[in-house]
Amino acid sequence: MRRTAALAALAALSALALTACGPSEDGAAGGATTPPAKPATPTAPPTKPTPTAPPAKPTPATPTTPTTPTKPATPPAKPTPDPDADVFPCSTFDVTFSAVLAEPTTSSYLLKITNRTGKPCRVLGHPVVTFGELDGAATERGKAPAVEHALRLAPGQSAYAGLMGGPLTAQSTTVPYIRMTMNTESDLEQVPLKAATPGLHVTPDKESVTPWVDNAEDALSL
Repeated sequence: MRRTAALAALAALSALALTACGPSEDGAAGGATTPPAKPATPTAPPTKPTPTAPPAKPTPATPTTPTTPTKPATPPAKPTPDPDADVFPCSTFDVTFSAVLAEPTTSSYLLKITNRTGKPCRVLGHPVVTFGELDGAATERGKAPAVEHALRLAPGQSAYAGLMGGPLTAQSTTVPYIRMTMNTESDLEQVPLKAATPGLHVTPDKESVTPWVDNAEDALSL
């Protein structure tokens, strides 16, 4: 009995010693299991996204009208030179002269000039006609065109005037020739041109001469 009691007491001491020394090998090796943690509080279900309005269609930009490039200012047109700016009045140095009896009854003559130069000239007004050795000159008959509308005589071109005489009377004088100078509206000295007029009867202050024109018929009808 004493031996049995002693063995029991030794066993109890051994168990106490083991308990005091720490966990068993199984516990140290992870044999003891940690009770599972409580599951986390379930999260709320995800919120459904609020549907958004579809993006507005982009409004197409209104096409802009291309700006017409400004044209550079047109330079002022150069004035057209007057082709007659250097055309001077015809003088006796520029023309040849002749006189032809046109009407024997009235002893009227057709006067003719022709531009003998290589450039044009302007025929102004009436011819200045004197009678042989007599004093005085024929009076002007009819109206001549203004200077700006004066006849332009090209090289080789002719102009005409009518010298109106009169019948042979006791007061008239037959004149064998006449002299002619041109109206130049200047103080240009001219050499008178001479033409034979064997049938010209001159009565003082009765003879007249028409302005220069471009045809013989008009010259004798003015």
